[in-house]
Amino acid sequence: MFRRTGGHPEVATRLTVLCEHPFFRELDGAALDQLCRYATTRKFKRGTTIFAKGDPGDRLFAVASGSVKMSTSSFEGRNAILNIIGKGEIFGEIALLDGRPRTTDAIAHTNCELAILERRDFLPFIRSQPLLAMKFVELLCMRLRRTSEQIEHIILQDLSGRLAGALLGLADRRQPDAVSRSIAITQQELGEMVGMTRESINKQLREWAERKWVRLEHGGILLLDAKALANVAETGRADDSWNVHPNT
Repeated sequence: MFRRTGGHPEVATRLTVLCEHPFFRELDGAALDQLCRYATTRKFKRGTTIFAKGDPGDRLFAVASGSVKMSTSSFEGRNAILNIIGKGEIFGEIALLDGRPRTTDAIAHTNCELAILERRDFLPFIRSQPLLAMKFVELLCMRLRRTSEQIEHIILQDLSGRLAGALLGLADRRQPDAVSRSIAITQQELGEMVGMTRESINKQLREWAERKWVRLEHGGILLLDAKALANVAETGRADDSWNVHPNT
């Protein structure tokens, strides 16, 4: 159900974005109206830098459509993708809350639309909204758990295990209930997520494609056998009992 919009098209757009966003849609009408007065919406083309490492942490971003990649790079030019934030998620919350500079780059992974909230407006607002404050606590806990899992995978898993885990993680966040799940990501980006070269990614994906676990598509990957990939992510190796070849 849509709340009042004040009759202005831009206000109506902002209110629609906030009403439909999982992070804010449970707010009551008065709170949403107040938040709508603070929010702006903006569209970014793929590849546009939204903010850079070291920038002031003065804004919170909520993804209304598309996706954003959080990345960092070394002095030698090596890139690492730390996370891909999709529709219904938020980012920029850490620097917003502690007031310190950004720790990563945020780049539009696809064309995207974002709702943007300024720190000076949002912090006083969240103090009056305990349920929303608890959502932030839950979000930070989830991000901490995910970071711990990533560190564990880097230390303990081999390359195939890390790749399988990354694919499943991306798919679960986008389409948790689907049998076959499509991920819009390049092999180069996958390599930057798990610390592998694009050539190694391609070799492993082609092996899994032969096993009918994945299908390589233009600009993405379709997961066909999540159970087999989960076995690799857990054990770090492919169990031949999962490998079914035709005519054998």
